[in-house]
Amino acid sequence: MTREFELEPTDNERLANLCGPLDENLRMLESRLAVDIRRRGSAFRVSGERAAAAEGLLRELFRLARAEEVSPASIHLALRDYDGPAPAPAAAESGAAPAADDPAIRVLRGTIRARGPNQREYLRRMQRHDLTFGVGPAGTGKTYLAVACAVEALQSDRVRRIVLVRPAVEAGERLGFLPGDLSQKVDPYLRPMYDALYEMMGFERVAKFIERNVIEVAPLAFMRGRSLNDSFIILDEAQNTTVEQMKMFLTRMGFGSRAVVTGDVTQTDLPPGRPSGLRHVLDVLRGVEGIGFQFFEARDVVRHPLVQRIVQAYEAKGGTS
Repeated sequence: MTREFELEPTDNERLANLCGPLDENLRMLESRLAVDIRRRGSAFRVSGERAAAAEGLLRELFRLARAEEVSPASIHLALRDYDGPAPAPAAAESGAAPAADDPAIRVLRGTIRARGPNQREYLRRMQRHDLTFGVGPAGTGKTYLAVACAVEALQSDRVRRIVLVRPAVEAGERLGFLPGDLSQKVDPYLRPMYDALYEMMGFERVAKFIERNVIEVAPLAFMRGRSLNDSFIILDEAQNTTVEQMKMFLTRMGFGSRAVVTGDVTQTDLPPGRPSGLRHVLDVLRGVEGIGFQFFEARDVVRHPLVQRIVQAYEAKGGTS
């Protein structure tokens, strides 16, 4: 099958963004779809069994190239999400604006949008529920989107502070005694959430908020006895909580607070014989009104394409606990 088409309006800068340095974006599409792509200016000729899919992706990426950089990551996500036939040329331009019901998070450094249907539903659940569970493999955006929602809630004065919580359980290692104060001991475990905060708010603002206790970092063990009002609370790596710790955490929510619990039940680092609090709570709270559950799959991974295949390989073998 061969498809010949032209991407309009002609815009050399936009075409360069689409094709990438030395046409590396086109080569990636060729490799992933097993097609041959030839270009002369804005005219394209695509050959192969999946030529129609390649045309559809090129039109979609050309639309995106008007407003954002087309990177290998963009192409990976487009390949993962693309299912339909090639859109008409007019539709490619008219579709530049996001759908009205497409949830978006606005932070100081820009707008964060969901990648794929499960991420979109995850954002909707966090916006509608006071307690949301995001469960699935690493790399599906569970923690990143939770932090984005927390930052937006803080910026819009819907909450007065953000509380980041994580059980201090080593991933299959014994790190021994860690020197330093409480923050220095816990920081390595919370690095993914710190990285997301720095990206959305900037290093100086985050440091200032931590100093003023607007952003609080707390190991799970230090949450007992507290009642958190007007807070956005994130419990990350929840698969490493015990049943007792999970119950303790969930009962910390006070008035005006929201909580998001994220984890992957296939990557538990608890000692043998200790059941995961996350796995247990999914059975206990299923069907309770006011709680949102969002489950992710290997196809939702938004990291390197190899990560998705690794997750799928483990799932095929029954995962790991």
